[in-house]
Amino acid sequence: MHAQLVKALDANLEAAHGLPLSHYDVLVQVSHAPGQRMRMCELADGVLLSRSGLTRLVDRMAKDGLLERCACEDDARGSFACLTPAGKARLDEARPTHLAAVRELFLQTFTDDELAQLAGLWQRVLPAADAPDASCCDA
Repeated sequence: MHAQLVKALDANLEAAHGLPLSHYDVLVQVSHAPGQRMRMCELADGVLLSRSGLTRLVDRMAKDGLLERCACEDDARGSFACLTPAGKARLDEARPTHLAAVRELFLQTFTDDELAQLAGLWQRVLPAADAPDASCCDA
C-alpha cells in the first residue's frame, strides 16, 4: 500500500509540476528547518536517503536552482542545503497539489472515527519506530 501511494503521489506531482516526490520531500524538510537551511547529514536522515544518495539529489536540485549548498561556518567539512527563492516558489506551487492528492488518495477513504482510531494506533507504533536501537532484524 505504501509503495502504491508513493508512486501515485509521485506521478501526480510530476505531471502537475515536473517535480518528483523525492524533490518535494527535500524542499519540505529544508523549508521547515531554521533559516530554511539544513545540514546534509540531518537532511539525509529526514528523507530516508543515504548520504551519497542525498548528495546526488541535492546536486541535481542545485543545478535546477531549487537549492544551493551553503558552507558551514562552524565546520569547514560540513555543508548545508539551503532553500533558494525558486525552490520556495516551486514548493509553494506544488504544496496544494500534493495535499489534495493525499486527501483524495488516503484521508478521504476513511471516516472521521477511523482517522481518529488510525492516529491512536500510529501513536502506539511511533515510540518503537523512533527508538535508537529499533531494528526489524532482531527476531
